[in-house]
Amino acid sequence: MIDKIAHSVAEALAGVKDGATVLIGGFGTAGIPNELIDGLIEQGAKDLTVVNNNAGNADAGLAALLKTGRVRKIICSFPRQADSWVFDGLYRSGRLELELVPQGNLAERIRAAGAGIGAFFTPTGFGTELAKHADGSPKETREINGRHYVLEHPIHGDVALIKAECGDRWGNLSYRMAARNFGPVMATAAKQTIATVHEIVALGALDPEAIVTPGIFVSRIVKIDRVATQAGGFRKAA
Repeated sequence: MIDKIAHSVAEALAGVKDGATVLIGGFGTAGIPNELIDGLIEQGAKDLTVVNNNAGNADAGLAALLKTGRVRKIICSFPRQADSWVFDGLYRSGRLELELVPQGNLAERIRAAGAGIGAFFTPTGFGTELAKHADGSPKETREINGRHYVLEHPIHGDVALIKAECGDRWGNLSYRMAARNFGPVMATAAKQTIATVHEIVALGALDPEAIVTPGIFVSRIVKIDRVATQAGGFRKAA
């Protein structure tokens, strides 16, 4: 019987290894799998490459993971914000490597990994510092129909950590509003995908038209609770 339900965050993350490339969903503060990030901190994997749209906020979530010193490199689009002091300190001191990727390129490089595309040409970044490799050498370029393009390669993950709204024991997932951002493409681009959900439903309860990430792309799901806060909003229980 196929049953991808993990009974705890620790159980779900047990196989993450040192040196892994970890794709972490989220856009700004929407759809961030905070429980899985906290669990990864507890799990102890080190020398990680993290792929995310941002580079963490304040001292929680992804910023807390960076603060442990166990992330070697981050690949993202928006590393600097008003409260990105953890990233700033690590980067300026040379303790964290940054690969800056335009947001559309980031999404497409992840999508390309899931789609089995070897590389693709994009006009974004042509003629800028982003058209160079980390060592300063130029990326391959080509002129197509009078327009200049840069060759970009897929971003493959060893593991993807994503947040969904609900799922079933086969791992089929649906998302809530803006929380559906990088999760669906990251799930296709990783060797294993771990998702948090607020509800686990019976097989057949999810409308097939509402399933965004089919279970074939998901390795484990773990249920987390939603708890009301004093401000009237919601937070998730660990």
